[in-house]
Parts: sequence; structure tokens; C-alpha cells
Amino acid sequence: MHRIAVFASGEGTNFEAIAGACEQGVLDARVVLLICDKPGARAVERAAAHGVECFAFSPREYASKADYEREIVARLDAAGVELVCLAGYMRIVGETLLETYRGRIINVHPSLLPAFRGAHAIEQALEYGVKVFGVTIHRVDATLDGGPIIAQRAFEYYGNDSAELEALVHETEYPLYIETIGKLLNGKIICEL
Repeated sequence: MHRIAVFASGEGTNFEAIAGACEQGVLDARVVLLICDKPGARAVERAAAHGVECFAFSPREYASKADYEREIVARLDAAGVELVCLAGYMRIVGETLLETYRGRIINVHPSLLPAFRGAHAIEQALEYGVKVFGVTIHRVDATLDGGPIIAQRAFEYYGNDSAELEALVHETEYPLYIETIGKLLNGKIICEL
């Protein structure tokens, strides 16, 4: 059985979807570790409810990004993690983590990359007036929401309600992320950095 780590900073809804897919046998995997940079985040509670080990840390308690990333790498290694899934992790991954897990870190982003990179993609897309929205799964590299695109799924939306649009994004991203993780773990998608 494959071993996955999920990184999150907030609600942890993608963590919930991935952990649930593992528990239901949809993925031949287990989420063995949650990494969270906000100790009070809802994602931490979700991990506890699923019996998943959690490393919740405050970045400002470390002298540098390299320092906390070294601790993250040690925990990933100790848990035997094969694939790292960023799911609302609001930090740019640094060289310390990238060097050790290069090619084994993926991210879900709420836009059709390369359009609307960054933390406010949904709001940016609405402001721009696009009518085709979507979700991208990509390998993580040193650039903001960069790295090779693995999968994308689009949908049309003609409204202007960000909460409604965010719900549609979630409706699209949960199954796409789970399908993509399954294909990666089973070797059906090869996408190297």
C-alpha cells in the first residue's frame, strides 16, 4: 500500500477527500502524515479524526525556511512517504524539501494554469470575467504554481458569486485530485521534472 503525505494550511477539505478515498479503497494508499503550517487549522482536527499523524508547526518558530523544511523531510522520511500532495498549503516549497522530494510533490490549483497563479486565483478569474474555469494538478518546482501540468479539468460558470464558484471548484477538484493520485501511484501517468 502506498504512503501519502498531505500538506494543508486551512480547512483541510482536500485532505478529507483524499483520506476518505484511501479509507474506502478508492486509492491503494494511506495518508500517513499531515503537514500543517497553522497549528489551529481545521485540517489538524480532520487528521485527528482520521487517526493520521500530524506535524503542525509555526514557521516563525524556526530561524529559516530551511530549518523547518529539514524537520519536515525527516518526518516524511520516517513515515516512508512516497508522494506529497499539497492541498491548500499556502507556502512556497523551498529548495530543502524540493531537493529531497523532487518529482514526488504535486499540487492542486483552482485555475487552468498557467492562468491565475497564486493564492487568489478564483477571485482573479472572476474579476477578469472568464467563463471557463477549472482545476490543475501539477508537479511542484521552484516557481509559483509552476511545474509540469499533469491533469486539468474545466467547467463553465456564468455567475459572479465567489462562494458559488468555490463550491464548483471543490466539486471538480476532489475527484480530479483523487483520480490523478491513483494514476500516479499506479504508474499510469509519468510526468518527471
